[in-house]
Amino acid sequence: MAFVSLNRARREGKRLQTDFGGGDDIIFEKRGLAGIITLSRAKALNALSHQMIVALSRALTAWEHDPEVHHVIVRADGRAFCAGGDIIGLYHAGKSGTPDYGLFFDEYRMNAQVARYPKPYIALIDGIVMGGGVGISVHGSHRVMSEKAVFAMPEVGIGFFPDVGGSYFLPRIVGHYGIYLGLTGERIRWGNALHAGIGTHGVASERFEELCEALVCRSDITTVFSEFEQHPATEIDARTFETIDTHFAGEDVKSIIASLTNAARTGEAVAAAMLETIRKRSPTSVHVAFRQMVEGAGLTMDQCMRMEFRIVNRMLQGHDFYEGIRAAVVDRTSPPQWCPAELEQVTPGMIESYFAPLDNGELPLP
Repeated sequence: MAFVSLNRARREGKRLQTDFGGGDDIIFEKRGLAGIITLSRAKALNALSHQMIVALSRALTAWEHDPEVHHVIVRADGRAFCAGGDIIGLYHAGKSGTPDYGLFFDEYRMNAQVARYPKPYIALIDGIVMGGGVGISVHGSHRVMSEKAVFAMPEVGIGFFPDVGGSYFLPRIVGHYGIYLGLTGERIRWGNALHAGIGTHGVASERFEELCEALVCRSDITTVFSEFEQHPATEIDARTFETIDTHFAGEDVKSIIASLTNAARTGEAVAAAMLETIRKRSPTSVHVAFRQMVEGAGLTMDQCMRMEFRIVNRMLQGHDFYEGIRAAVVDRTSPPQWCPAELEQVTPGMIESYFAPLDNGELPLP
């Protein structure tokens, strides 16, 4: 989607706010009843940099108390809403011996800020939304998805874990679908995402500009959406959802793998494909992801973000995250060599270490 560029906005005299920072990668504008945030790093699929995260948080803080801003709209230029975080930067920082803990410190606080935001927070998702992009959208009050939306939390495939509040929202998805998404990292389209509650409204891509203009002019958000929304069918059938609920209801990773293995042996192709997918992911990440979702089901959003900050500190000190990025993005010369290499080699003690309290204090939240 091509929204107004920064240079064009300046030429047209838009009410841009530049005091939040972020440079040309994120544009802030007050128009009508809305505070509008536009991710404009299209060539990088709007991946979030540390600078963008800090700027977005500053804008939310300022607009929370601004009587001119009735609601906040977050949108993006290009074919992606936001494909995640700046993992290349994280890779090089970690390999040089200076892991960027600060980025996650600010990002997780911002995720919690979105979740508790007192004004309507509307994310217009018209393309790829993964990782960090999920963190700035799924916790808001309104998540609008078009037929171009592609959702995923693919972190287990790069030796990481479904963070940015994945501990909170994934276990709250209908049935065990969130557990499935967290352990496989699979991509889904708008029909499945709306069915799962990841999205709240479906609107055709060609109407996003019109929708944005309506939201700028009107405060009756519920009525506006009723005039625009569609109700697409799911991309998978009811039987597949039932299969997921059956196999991902296990009390631990071992029981899930056993359930999928038994079904695969009887010729159940869907279960076999799911099993193959999980086997390719980082074994450590799969175990950590399962544990975080089980615990997150009983925690508040703030508690989940503190737990995730514990996990990320350990991930940045480990092996699999950097190996996963190397294999997927940096050189792509060979498949990742996970350590441990197999799910069965991951011990309870290894996983427990990711969740232990931090020596230097927990993530501070209001």
